[in-house]
Amino acid sequence: MRLLGKTNMNIKRVGFGGIPIQRITQDDTFKVIDELEKQGINFIDTARGYTVSEEYIGNALKGKRDKFFIATKSMSRDYEGMKNDIQISLSNLKTDCIDLYQIHNLKSEEYDTIFDDNKAYKALLEAKNSGKIKHIGITSHSLETMQKAVEDDKFATIQFPYNIVEDQADEVFRKANERGIGVIVMKPLAGGALDDATLAIKYILSKDYIDVAIPGMDSIEQVNQNVSVLEDLQLTKSDNDKIQQIRNSLGKRFCRRCEYCLPCPVGVNIPTNFLLEGYYTRYNLKEWAVERYEAISGKANECINCGLCETKCPYELPIRDMLKDVSVKLG
Repeated sequence: MRLLGKTNMNIKRVGFGGIPIQRITQDDTFKVIDELEKQGINFIDTARGYTVSEEYIGNALKGKRDKFFIATKSMSRDYEGMKNDIQISLSNLKTDCIDLYQIHNLKSEEYDTIFDDNKAYKALLEAKNSGKIKHIGITSHSLETMQKAVEDDKFATIQFPYNIVEDQADEVFRKANERGIGVIVMKPLAGGALDDATLAIKYILSKDYIDVAIPGMDSIEQVNQNVSVLEDLQLTKSDNDKIQQIRNSLGKRFCRRCEYCLPCPVGVNIPTNFLLEGYYTRYNLKEWAVERYEAISGKANECINCGLCETKCPYELPIRDMLKDVSVKLG
């Protein structure tokens, strides 16, 4: 157990990620939440964008609200949109106060405007002052955004992908920890690319500057497996050998979303395309991934095969071939 940054949330270092709730039933959600309580996992992260996740979790928390800290998030960027989403979240989660409300997946070019009078941060501050939320956080897939957030000190927590093959946030996490900003790790299994969940979570939590990892879980078995990692967080030589093998095997086909490939000359949003392909292939959230793909600008099928992105990728990924794969799967 540890405090999440400077908040009053004393949480278990394995938390619960709510994305997979979308692919199970309400009855199954009851079972998962019951097991979380049994195992002492008391930090739950969900989002407005995860379709039924907030609602199912809210129903399952009836009579258990005081056992958990709830975090959710919204993609709204304007004042009215965020204000409305906070109310919906409160209703879905069946609570009068949400412990942590986060701006969801903020891009670097959006960061400097999010604090304007007609933008989302104002709505979050008002909700905090009125007691509807306790703390304000931020999530992103942009390292630049995280760097700005840590420097500004306007957020109680940051949430960013981090795992065996995505460790580019090390320095940002260290600085956040030094400043008392809570560090939440999403994508601990690299969006499902890592098969050994125990090793993946152990790798993350062996680092003391990380507060909590939030693997997605949709079964009692996954809850038990993931919480058992906390029994021993010391990496062995065998563990480190396996970690290097995983890095070697995934190195040529795994996007770390570092964004060095951008900007694309025709505006293809390369990292987002790969992110959605991961939801489609590894999370088995096919309909949801296709819906989100259809809504983005800069789709994979708009690639003109110029290859400029590949000259900038520090991991030498075959980006053009990978984009073709996305186009085949998502349209």
